[in-house]
Amino acid sequence: MNGKARTIITGAIGIIALIAIWELYKALGPAGGVSIGDITVLPRTADTAMPHVWDMIARAAQPINRASNAVPLWQAVLAAGAMSLGIAGVGWVAGVVVGVGLAVLMQRLQVARAAILPWVILSQTVPLIALAPLVKGWGSKLEFGTFDWQPWMSVAVIASYLAFFPVAVGMLRGLSSPQDVHTELFRTYNASWWTTLTKLRFPAAVPYLLPALRLAAANAVVGAIVAEVSTGLKGGLGRMIIEFGQAGSSDPAKAWSPIFGAVLIGLVSAGIVYLIGLTLKRYRYAEVDA
Repeated sequence: MNGKARTIITGAIGIIALIAIWELYKALGPAGGVSIGDITVLPRTADTAMPHVWDMIARAAQPINRASNAVPLWQAVLAAGAMSLGIAGVGWVAGVVVGVGLAVLMQRLQVARAAILPWVILSQTVPLIALAPLVKGWGSKLEFGTFDWQPWMSVAVIASYLAFFPVAVGMLRGLSSPQDVHTELFRTYNASWWTTLTKLRFPAAVPYLLPALRLAAANAVVGAIVAEVSTGLKGGLGRMIIEFGQAGSSDPAKAWSPIFGAVLIGLVSAGIVYLIGLTLKRYRYAEVDA
């Protein structure tokens, strides 16, 4: 059995195990959940809180509402997921550009590293729910001639805010990874900074960059969905999760479809990064953890 087949089988077993655990807990767990004191540590097993897996699948195949021209729920979720994925993709690209640029600057100048790196780390402590309205407000006031700032751009900026951090840190580690003997060799040949960067440091950074890109893709998806909720942007999975969740008691299985949609676009984004990694296969000699 080759590695790809083993990965697919392992993933399928994981999904089956997750479904089995869900249904087993629903069958054996107390309807009111498990509490320790006043703290609920395991959720309720009633159908309003934990629908059966087959009910969620069946609901996804039904119309999204009772309108005569209503599309199937899965189709609406896919359309919303495509919008969220597109915004997350824009945010991911912007985050990668910013992250790589900061990493190059910090590797080049020690003073920049000392000045920027603490702020890079500190930036991730700011909660998105507080940042999103500010970004939306600032974006709406921007004026560049005839350029009109669109609401989705604020969501993309917030997604890039989460995506740039792992790229900046991972790329900095990668750019600093060449051994002294290798940098000394380039210095012996009087190689310029640009030549050393492109011929030595960039290839050496690939094993560090690829895990960072995967993490950045996941962060961009999370950032986009959360930002859609915080900024009130309609059409994406973020608003759909909120809207369906508010009607959870009357149609509990429906609320899970956009959640599965979010998982799906997360997998798609990871797959896209995997394809990017294939183009850099010659440099993936020893991929490291993010």
